[in-house]
Amino acid sequence: MQAGGRVAIRALRTEPSRRASPSPGVDMLEISRFFAGPAASIAVLSLTVVLGLGLGHLSLCGLSLGVGGVLFSGMILAHLGLSVNADVLMFARDFGLVLFVFAVGMQVGPGFADSLRRRGLFLNLAAASTILLGTASAVTFYLAFDLPLPVAVGLLSGATTNTPSLAAAAQTFAELAPARAAEAVGSAGAAYAVAYPFGTLGIILIMLLVRVLFRIRPEQELETLRKIDEMLHPPLRGQTFEVRNPNVFSMLVSDFCRLHPNGAALSRVMEAGATACRAPGPETRLAENMLVHAVGTERQLENLCLLLGPRSLQNLHNARAAQLEARRMSVSAESAAGKSVQALGLTPEYGVTVSRMVRAGVEFPPGPGVRLHYGDVLTCVGAARDLDQAATRIGDSDKALEHPHIVSLFAGLLLGTVLGNISLPVPGIPGGIKLGLAGGPLLAALFLSRVNHFAGMVWYLPVGANLILRETGAALFLACVGLNSGAQFFSVLADGEGVYWMGLGACITFFPLLTTAVLVRILLKYDYASLCGLMAGSMTSTPALSYSVRALGVDAPLSVYAGVYPLAVLLRILAAQILVAVLLPPGTG
Repeated sequence: MQAGGRVAIRALRTEPSRRASPSPGVDMLEISRFFAGPAASIAVLSLTVVLGLGLGHLSLCGLSLGVGGVLFSGMILAHLGLSVNADVLMFARDFGLVLFVFAVGMQVGPGFADSLRRRGLFLNLAAASTILLGTASAVTFYLAFDLPLPVAVGLLSGATTNTPSLAAAAQTFAELAPARAAEAVGSAGAAYAVAYPFGTLGIILIMLLVRVLFRIRPEQELETLRKIDEMLHPPLRGQTFEVRNPNVFSMLVSDFCRLHPNGAALSRVMEAGATACRAPGPETRLAENMLVHAVGTERQLENLCLLLGPRSLQNLHNARAAQLEARRMSVSAESAAGKSVQALGLTPEYGVTVSRMVRAGVEFPPGPGVRLHYGDVLTCVGAARDLDQAATRIGDSDKALEHPHIVSLFAGLLLGTVLGNISLPVPGIPGGIKLGLAGGPLLAALFLSRVNHFAGMVWYLPVGANLILRETGAALFLACVGLNSGAQFFSVLADGEGVYWMGLGACITFFPLLTTAVLVRILLKYDYASLCGLMAGSMTSTPALSYSVRALGVDAPLSVYAGVYPLAVLLRILAAQILVAVLLPPGTG
């Protein structure tokens, strides 16, 4: 889904019989009199997005296309005669794609490694199975129905909504059969244009079909998913203990935490006989019958019970505090990013205890080795004066968090573009393979959002900015794809051969994906949200991902999509190049 689209345009232009005849539906002369220069392109793109989102909001039996409606509005407007300058269209499409995948990577990056570690192997095996079945279907049609090889490759690329594979196949044709490259690329582009629309819509239809087949109720599955997430990331709770273990009597709280680093945070203490609690300080020592309040997971609290003593019926969290308060602070100072809690002086020695921190929606106690990320939210306990000093060190500015880091954003896009254009040598594949403008920016965003601070810059996108980039990128990409393929689509479809190709493309889309989805659901028992992310990722389908996120109302499919997308892009590029290299008749060209 990237720069290879230019190949499809040139391809169709090389075959006069497949050119779309101008449609009298729209008087382009009248439009050109009103709009001139870049304004015309902006107007057409804006009109496409507005009409497409309106179409996407129409509901049929509770179902809607969402942002996927922009693809079909673009095709209809292109058929009516509206167009955009080819160079502008290609730039807008590629830029929209880059914005979308980069925003997705920045959002799922912090939790990506955890998701990949837990389920990455099985997810990628399932995605690889889908790709293998789709490639086998294309080869079967090529052999059984005597399809031209370029048509088979074009159908495979269009049916799986993967433009990079089309570009890779075109490059292989040019290197192995230069004399017939233009003709081959033309046929592949025509087949791609015919198969692409159902490749997009078919994935959404399969998502709906799986939901009906297994009688899935998404709200129940999302609740189950929430419970599983709680098991993997146990919620934090507070508990007060009575110090009864003689082995810790007279031990400094700081020494106790250093010798027993179980992850729980000791936030409040109250001496025996006292009437108010306070935050543990640098000279605070554990004493017999002292009450200690800790924050951690249930397992961490059980360990503390063995080390300190029994749980107390008194809860220091609700007890009167002597000059003690708790504040939630956001890490918004760039100088704090990458430093540990101890390095910033957020410890009992300085009168402040960090009892909880939230990152990417996950709450956990800050262990000694945890380094802060820009945007982390900390719960700090201490005296007002000490908390004020802590706030100056970590920032605690909502306004700063809402301000996007433009330099970091474009530096990330630059890095992603460079990564996408690096040719990776593969034996037997002329010129190697590239991840392109889809895989490169995604990998860059996953890495940068994970490390959070790198090369002297902070890599963080506010939630609002991320959503705007993601939705704008998806809408822009789909509008350009629709405007690019609409005229050719209806022209080729009017030909009986086009309908035949469309049917074969639908089979390549439908059966491999449905087979994998059913097996994964039955054998691996994956939840519906993860299944949607797997289907969209294995087909490298931006519209299907956007639809599933909107339909479910949660971002759960995003992490699965990001987990399988890089390998899926790589395998689809390899599949197209291998098909051309292996099946091209000897002596061609």
